[in-house]
Amino acid sequence: MSWLQRIFGQDKPADPQAAISGSAAGGEAIAPERVGLNGEYDESGLAKRVALAFDESAELADENELWVAQTSGTVVLKGKVSSQNALNSMIDIANSVNGSTSVDTSQVTVA
Repeated sequence: MSWLQRIFGQDKPADPQAAISGSAAGGEAIAPERVGLNGEYDESGLAKRVALAFDESAELADENELWVAQTSGTVVLKGKVSSQNALNSMIDIANSVNGSTSVDTSQVTVA
C-alpha cells in the first residue's frame, strides 16, 4: 500500500511530480504548506505531498510503521523506521518538498 493511501486514504494523482512541487491552482495565493495535491487549499497539503514524495522513492516502500503530519511548515514524522539511513532519506526528501521549513523526528524510533 502506498504512503498516500495508507495515511490519507488517497490515490496518487496523475502527475505526482507536479503535485509534489506544490503549485497553487489558478495563481491563487495559498501558503506553500497548505497547497494540496491538485493545487487546492488543503490544511494537510504539505504532509500529503511529503507522503507522495516518499511514494516516489523505491527505498522507502517497506517503511510502513511511520506516519507523516505537519504543524505549519514543519513536517512531523511519527513512528518507527527500519534504519537510520531510511530516516536520513526521509528527512532529505521531506526537506525538499516545497513549503517544508523543517522536519521534526522527535517521535521516531529506529528499529
